[in-house]
Amino acid sequence: IPDYGAVIFDEAHLIEDIAADYFGFQVSNFQIDELARDAATLPISDAIATREIDKIASKILGLSEQFWIRFVQARFDGRFPLEPDAFSYRSTGGDTQPTPLGEAYYALDSTLQRLEASVAVFAEKIPEADSLLRRTRQTRFDLDFVVTQAERNYVYWLEKRGKGIFLRASPVDVSELLREKLFDKVETCVLTSATLSSNGKFDFIRDRLGLDTSKTGGFEAPSAFEYEKQAILYLPRAMPDPRVPEFTQLAAGEIVKILRATKGRAFVLCTSNMSMNALYELVSSRVSYPCFVQGSMSKTGLLDKFRETPNAVLFATQSFWQGVDVQGEQLSCVIIDKLPFAVPSDPLVAARSRFIDESGGNAFFDYSVPQAIISLKQGIGRLIRSSTDRGVIAILDPRLRTKRYGKDFLQSLPRMRITSDLKDLEEILTIST
Repeated sequence: IPDYGAVIFDEAHLIEDIAADYFGFQVSNFQIDELARDAATLPISDAIATREIDKIASKILGLSEQFWIRFVQARFDGRFPLEPDAFSYRSTGGDTQPTPLGEAYYALDSTLQRLEASVAVFAEKIPEADSLLRRTRQTRFDLDFVVTQAERNYVYWLEKRGKGIFLRASPVDVSELLREKLFDKVETCVLTSATLSSNGKFDFIRDRLGLDTSKTGGFEAPSAFEYEKQAILYLPRAMPDPRVPEFTQLAAGEIVKILRATKGRAFVLCTSNMSMNALYELVSSRVSYPCFVQGSMSKTGLLDKFRETPNAVLFATQSFWQGVDVQGEQLSCVIIDKLPFAVPSDPLVAARSRFIDESGGNAFFDYSVPQAIISLKQGIGRLIRSSTDRGVIAILDPRLRTKRYGKDFLQSLPRMRITSDLKDLEEILTIST
């Protein structure tokens, strides 16, 4: 990158999470298996050395499998905290002893060290060996960082996604890192996003990124769209608290009524895979419109299918809440099942919340609510994508009206008419045609 005096960040509401990833550490089963496979294909002419490296690579594959299989949480997809004593514990005599998982780690690390030593001999002459050497050293460093859990400002967890198992460590608070690496070094930083403010203020993003209030200005530009004419917000009259068991069944019934009023042409955005799949099963059998669900094909494939299928309905979760653009009548309704609060048991969310509470703040109102507001604004932003678009935003969560923080959500949304009458939905869409 050439010299610069200013930096502009688009989609700046993502900076905290991106920085947490960038300054974090990660090791996966895929990564270690790939190291072993690449080691076995190094272009080394020395037959004795090749046989030795092949043996080590084969052993790494076996030890890696034994290591990952010991994580009992990895039987299910999700993110799970790593306990401080996961790899070692203090005996009654005060000595540090490895757990069975710790023993599996030390055996794997020892063999990775052997691979490192064997490959180092050829690193100067063979580029592939040099690359593998650097990757092996980095993998050992990252594994050690996660296993020892020495940095107190980091949170450590295990993530299971399909066949992938990931050990991860991320800084709980990135404000000091961003200040040191970015904001104190660059004269001008511009942070821009359609969803950067919460309840008309930039306090949340300032606090999360550690921005100096005396050196930070804010400007909220008016929307390019006329939401009062182009959109209507539908809030059902009688929905139960989303945490009760009957919510999903009643939400499905409400979605069916909305889809009949809008003739399909809708996104149903859910806050979890479980909710998405349950609503898809309950709704798709009760409407005559083509229904698609996230996970049945690639994201691009789903969007193409949705765009080309008249009156389609797409059930989706997190990745469809932002970065998706469907203009015109094909998307005339966005239905959101629940307010998108982050899962409180998620290791990173739990660590951030604990840090805020221990620092004298209130994690729910200082973090959970403003974060959910930004996510909600991203979700409803899928509807109006041009000056000619019209449509319905439906939020099924009654907490917008029953909880004290509900007004913060409503005041953060674009100003538009609010209704609980399904006839009004048909009316705004009739006007558009």
